[in-house]
Amino acid sequence: MHASVREWSARSSKKFVGAACVNRSVCYYSHMLQRSNLALFFRSVFSILILSCIGTGCGDRSDALSGSNATASPNANGKITVLATTRMVADVVANVVGEHANVITLIPAGADPHLWTPTRSDILQLLEADALFMNGLGLEGRAGEAFSRVSNSGRPVCVITGGIPEKDLLQDPSNTAHPDPHVWMDPQLWGTTAHQVAEALATLDPAHAAEFKANATKYAAEANALVEAITADLANISPSNRVLVSSHDAFGYFGKRFNFEVRGIQGISTESEASVGDIERLVAEISERKIPTVFVETTVSDRTIRAVVDGCAARDHTIKIGDALYSDSMGAPGTPGGTWVGMIKHNARSIGNGLGGNS
Repeated sequence: MHASVREWSARSSKKFVGAACVNRSVCYYSHMLQRSNLALFFRSVFSILILSCIGTGCGDRSDALSGSNATASPNANGKITVLATTRMVADVVANVVGEHANVITLIPAGADPHLWTPTRSDILQLLEADALFMNGLGLEGRAGEAFSRVSNSGRPVCVITGGIPEKDLLQDPSNTAHPDPHVWMDPQLWGTTAHQVAEALATLDPAHAAEFKANATKYAAEANALVEAITADLANISPSNRVLVSSHDAFGYFGKRFNFEVRGIQGISTESEASVGDIERLVAEISERKIPTVFVETTVSDRTIRAVVDGCAARDHTIKIGDALYSDSMGAPGTPGGTWVGMIKHNARSIGNGLGGNS
């Protein structure tokens, strides 16, 4: 039998329960996993796959997960294998774990995590990995059922945003089920997720716990330094120009940290569609306030942004389309935007160039 999974809530106690969660070898926050309309599909797929695994012995980790000192079993190269949903999550995990794990990203570069669903190959990887690290807060909404069943099958699932205080999370006005998930847009908040990752990794690989903790501290410090640098680079943008208009509402945390008003044509999730009325209201505001630049995103169609540009032109206000911003995915591996730091630097530079900063 597979080990049972204890469900923990990071918000249910004044004291963060990450340590208790780690001692159970699982960081699973059930209220952050959103059921989708694919529930019946995943229930059927997982039933077939898990029964097959029980029959063949693949992925049975009842010994590894039982008790409070459960650890993962290294593979042939002496490393554990962990999965990360997005490349932003993978960036944190890879920086914290160093050379001690194989880190595999599930959602490809350039793909939209709001719309992504696991393939059969992804599900098999999920069942065979030592742990899954995810953003949570509803970002991976269509895969919520799949991840819930991975946890129920006995695999550790760590929601890396689980340690962020609720007061620091922005609310999604269109969805009261969970807050805005785009936490990686605030470097200071995102840096804190490294400590959550380090605690989870320490359970999987206790021998390197001190190294994981040190790497997490370094990652958080670099994130804080990034805040200082970006604040200085964007300081000269005039108050009237500090309005960030983009394809969808992914930059709320960036705006809060660096003092920008944020306007997204679509909502926080790209599953929502902008109405004609939404576009007309935004066109009126941009034209009235003489906002100079709007921004497309690398993972979202530019159709609505171009509709805004055309609408402003009809009102005799010419606006530019700035450099494409990285929102729900980083750049391709090996490119300047291919790391989380590079992604944030690119965005800050593009926003500064478009709205009048020093970047």
